[in-house]
Amino acid sequence: MPKTRLAGGIALVAATVIGCGAATTTSLSAKELMASEPTLIDYVDPSTVPGLGTETITESDSGDRRVHAAYPVVDGAPLLAEKLRAVVTGHVGRFGKDPSATSPELNVDWQLAAVSDQVIGVRLSVGESTGTGWTTSRTTVWYDRVEKRAMDSTGLLKDRSALNALAALARVELAGRSQVVDVDAVKAGEELFDSLSFNRDGDLVVEFDDYQVAAGSLGRVAVAVPEEKVAGLLSPTGVRARSAAVTARKNRAQVPSAADIEAAAADRPPARSTRADAVDCARAKCVALTYDDGPGPGTGALLDVLAEHGARATFFAVGTNAAAQPDLLRRMSREGHLVANHTWSHRDLTSLPTSKIAYQLGRAQEAITRATGQAPTLMRPPYGATDEKVAEVAAEMGLSVIRWSVDPADLRDPDPGSVARRAVAEAEPGAIILMHDVRRTAADATPEILRTLTAQGYVFVTVPELYGSAGTRPGETRDSGPSPAAAP
Repeated sequence: MPKTRLAGGIALVAATVIGCGAATTTSLSAKELMASEPTLIDYVDPSTVPGLGTETITESDSGDRRVHAAYPVVDGAPLLAEKLRAVVTGHVGRFGKDPSATSPELNVDWQLAAVSDQVIGVRLSVGESTGTGWTTSRTTVWYDRVEKRAMDSTGLLKDRSALNALAALARVELAGRSQVVDVDAVKAGEELFDSLSFNRDGDLVVEFDDYQVAAGSLGRVAVAVPEEKVAGLLSPTGVRARSAAVTARKNRAQVPSAADIEAAAADRPPARSTRADAVDCARAKCVALTYDDGPGPGTGALLDVLAEHGARATFFAVGTNAAAQPDLLRRMSREGHLVANHTWSHRDLTSLPTSKIAYQLGRAQEAITRATGQAPTLMRPPYGATDEKVAEVAAEMGLSVIRWSVDPADLRDPDPGSVARRAVAEAEPGAIILMHDVRRTAADATPEILRTLTAQGYVFVTVPELYGSAGTRPGETRDSGPSPAAAP
């Protein structure tokens, strides 16, 4: 695949993801689109928010149902975390009830619509597929730090009459569209008006879910109701939210362009453990501990455990979590671990077109490189799902595809003792062991894995060290490394 085609694919999807719906041209940069489209929201860079972490709900990497949902948690706002968890678990609970669904997938991503000392807004993007296409719904939850209340988007409005007035204003805005939109479907209700935010000018942005007011093929449908028309409709929380969106420009998240993504890798050395070459795996019994989906709440404790035992690991980080917690990635790299690519938002890559595979890998690559100063050379496909198309994009981006040979089921089994026993029982020289640092189970199981396997003569290294000087080739898929007996 030519490099120009890859870069163009990233640029097109980047334009779509930041909120303009179905992109109609690739000639506009992301910045130009942001300036010209009033329904675009300037999201806050999560790495600038003190005390922000992430929570992840994910299901087994084996099995037909694929679920990955993430949301932020902020120190001092437990009610916000409680509200977000309720929304996310509600989607997870309702998902996959159709027995005829093929390869069902649920993916929940998040962005910060606004953050100030008075208010926090979290926009959840919920994507679902049951084998007949991908649909997206959007929900924005607000937390008022003054009143200490978490609320749905309609909490930005002062009362029911204000919601009725907003519905009327939205109908007027939609009526002027050239697209085919069912204006009569816009009725005052919390379900329809569950994603409200403000743009940089203080206009109220109303986002509709796929199929609510138009055909799903139209993409994101949203309207921006001018500030002067909604000023009298806002609650005190709404006033605070609008002020936060207008004034906090210095902390806005920047969506990397195709050039940014390519430059990030070009200007940085390939990722390598600071303690690489300390072990010759052609002679030693080496295994690679790998941790997916983080960083998460258990990552710090896990790093403490690994440091205590002098062990190294490979962390396949999800881009959204990496961008939110770059300090943890820097610590991983500093302590001799390797940080690798696990895509931006944990989508099943085999279900995506080439351009979106490139975007998933490229944007994660940029976030990890920016945090660590090294460009990842390994990627792990979410759910272990890969095919020729995925391998082709990985090869173009200089990434080897790494799966695993041992799954001790830490996602399915909350008992760290049984997880450790499975990992030990299935380990052999060259094994790649799969775990997940978004669960405390992995951190709790790791000490026993380290103690037992060390007693059996094993050494813990990063994935590239398993292959020695032979290394791995971009686009090549590996499930394990060679054993010493098989090594040349």
